[in-house]
Amino acid sequence: MAQSPQLLPAYLAVGPDELKRKETVARLKARAAGPFEAFNLEEIEATPDLEPQALVSSLNTLPMGADRRIVVLEGADKLPKPVSEAIIKYLGNPNEACTLCVTAMTLAKTTRLYKALAKVGPKAIIDCSAKKGRDLLPYVQKLARAHNLTIASDAASELTARVGESSTMLDTQLASLSALLGGGGNVTRELVEANVARVAEVKPWEFLDRLSQRDLGRSLQLLRLLDGGSAIGLCSLICGRVRELICARSLGARGEGGMVAKELKKQEWQVRNLGRWARNFSDGELERLLSECADADAALKSGADERATLTRLVVSVCGR
Repeated sequence: MAQSPQLLPAYLAVGPDELKRKETVARLKARAAGPFEAFNLEEIEATPDLEPQALVSSLNTLPMGADRRIVVLEGADKLPKPVSEAIIKYLGNPNEACTLCVTAMTLAKTTRLYKALAKVGPKAIIDCSAKKGRDLLPYVQKLARAHNLTIASDAASELTARVGESSTMLDTQLASLSALLGGGGNVTRELVEANVARVAEVKPWEFLDRLSQRDLGRSLQLLRLLDGGSAIGLCSLICGRVRELICARSLGARGEGGMVAKELKKQEWQVRNLGRWARNFSDGELERLLSECADADAALKSGADERATLTRLVVSVCGR
């Protein structure tokens, strides 16, 4: 968008990826840079007392000493209806010398405002959806490169587990790690564990993955962080993971490891490590652990000490 010689009359940057929204706004604001920037750039926050006429007046103002004026409207998901309707009417005949950039964390495609902005042009909607699942780790690695860092998958996974999926938080932590390394370098999992505080809640899948790797120390640490939830529910999750490992090991033994996702009715990226983890267990070991899961479930339902019961189960799964 920034390289285009001709901007559209309006854009909508929508989605929870705050960093991408900020980058979109920054690129547009750069188009107003110059001696008359104070006149050719206006930033407006959506508030309940925002006057429709004041906004429309700003949009219809011609640029000074430049060919374009930029108006940024932040938080369109909080716009009063009269302002939203005024924008829709304005877009029917916009000021061609002005570009409006509307940002929003969420804005339903069914709203009149979204539809009006989408009609401006095929590139008017800038998707700022948050990266998730298999797309998140490559995204973290891309952010790292901007700070002269390289980060392996295990370190990137640990970072997202501790910080969460907020692009702004991830970028901030990577900037801190870059400064710690003197302006660049390699980020290891150990570096992340030693220097990044956990602010995100532990995800059950994170615990299950460590358990599958038979990493006792990390599994017990995550188990403590999960303390307070349903012990029976957590036992059920462990049991489910053991069943998945049994399935993966069985298929691998038959030379059908590529069928794991289909058999478990999951996406490939969700099961890509199951076969490798399953090979860490000896013949009959997973079946024995399945029986231990049933015993632990029965004990918990009979009022046994939750932490002690789950700890014993985790220790057993990790082979200690």
